[in-house]
Amino acid sequence: MNQHQQDKWESGELGRSEEHAVAADASFAAAVDDSLGLQLISIRLQRDLIQQLKLIAAAHGVGYQPLVRDVLSRFARSEIINIAEAMKKTAETLKESESPAAKFFAEKRVAAG
Repeated sequence: MNQHQQDKWESGELGRSEEHAVAADASFAAAVDDSLGLQLISIRLQRDLIQQLKLIAAAHGVGYQPLVRDVLSRFARSEIINIAEAMKKTAETLKESESPAAKFFAEKRVAAG
C-alpha cells in the first residue's frame, strides 16, 4: 500500500462507508473475544462517570470500554503488588518474632545438621 492509500485509510476516506460495513457473525465475535481472553460482563455505572470516561477516552484517542479495561487492569495489577508486599512484610514480622519453641527446634536442627 502506498502512502497516498494509507493516508486515505487513516483519514477515514476509505474504510468507513456504511455500504461496505458488515457485522461480524456471532461465531467470529466469540472467537475474537476468546483469543483476547475477553468475557462479557454487565456493570452499572453512574451516568456522570461514563461521560467522564468517554471524555478521557476521546482525549487519548480510544474508546471508553478499552479505557475502562486499561484502568481496571492497572488497578488490579497495583493492588496485587500492594497485597504481596503487605504479605511479605507480615511474613518477615512473624519470622522475626518466632516463638521460643520455634527457636529451640530451629537451633536443634542446625546443631543436628
